[in-house]
Amino acid sequence: MFKVEDLNNMHLDVLREVGNIGAGNAATALAKMIDKKIDMEVPIVKILDYGDIANTLGGEESVVAGIYFDVEGDITGNIMFLLDVNSSKTLTGMLMGREDYSKDLDEMDRSALQEVGNILSGSYISSLSSLTGLNLLLSIPSLCIDMAGAILSVPAIQFGYVSDKVLLIETKLKDGNDLVKANFFLIPNAETFSTLLNSLGVYD
Repeated sequence: MFKVEDLNNMHLDVLREVGNIGAGNAATALAKMIDKKIDMEVPIVKILDYGDIANTLGGEESVVAGIYFDVEGDITGNIMFLLDVNSSKTLTGMLMGREDYSKDLDEMDRSALQEVGNILSGSYISSLSSLTGLNLLLSIPSLCIDMAGAILSVPAIQFGYVSDKVLLIETKLKDGNDLVKANFFLIPNAETFSTLLNSLGVYD
């Protein structure tokens, strides 16, 4: 059985390329949505313990927006697209054409977040599918705004399992001085990394 600890630098380089292409496509999709140029920093790609996700979001009590998807097809598992509150407000402000990004998120903002999460996550999945040749399908997204600790309990409750390891693609998107820090987590079932790396030709 493949263990994520067996990943070497070549494996991680391939996964970083997935992150780069996916983030680039996500930035392009966002630019089209708001009709502005979006700058993107080089994504950070990491393999994390599931229990360490909350730390990357500022701790278990930090309030975040989480958009969930079930992944089906040749790879099964879940995706979480997570944004901290400031990034959520900035992103919805950009989408709504606001100059003031401080307002609390209302129902229209939540709907916009769910839709943009759907589009951006679709960009990542399309990139992954193109690079691997795998058939990957996303479920309809669901949105939850809560403390990170509560959000991270949802996959275990909703889907009945949590992987020990997750793939994190951390992307920073900028419109001038406005920054959106987007965290894209692929939460695989036990065999997903093996299938993924096999499809990329870097794991026997």
